[in-house]
Amino acid sequence: MFSGDERRRNLRVLFKTRVTVRETGGKGRIITSEETRDISLRGLYVHTACPLPVATPCVVELRLAGESSDLKLVIEGEVARNDSSGMGILFRQMEIDCLIHLKNILYYNSGEPERIDNELAGVY
Repeated sequence: MFSGDERRRNLRVLFKTRVTVRETGGKGRIITSEETRDISLRGLYVHTACPLPVATPCVVELRLAGESSDLKLVIEGEVARNDSSGMGILFRQMEIDCLIHLKNILYYNSGEPERIDNELAGVY
């Protein structure tokens, strides 16, 4: 039997940034967190004391701020799981520019660009 981490196909990297999660249906709740735990091509984990319920559709806004720029990545997603520390969000749809920035984040933080390329090509 595999543990949760062993079953995952996509490489996850530690990545901490400010994130806003907006519920797109229901009550329209907004969760803002100063900390994500990790990110992959397929999703991310957000630390929050008030996670949204599983299967909640949402829009994720990741803030990437540097010395000379402030970039916001907008990704459509769905809450895949939650626990006492936060929630895991599965990415459902994003613009190509957003995918390129996400790929670069993973390239830089993983040290495994070939694996990221294989994931993008659908090779596991």
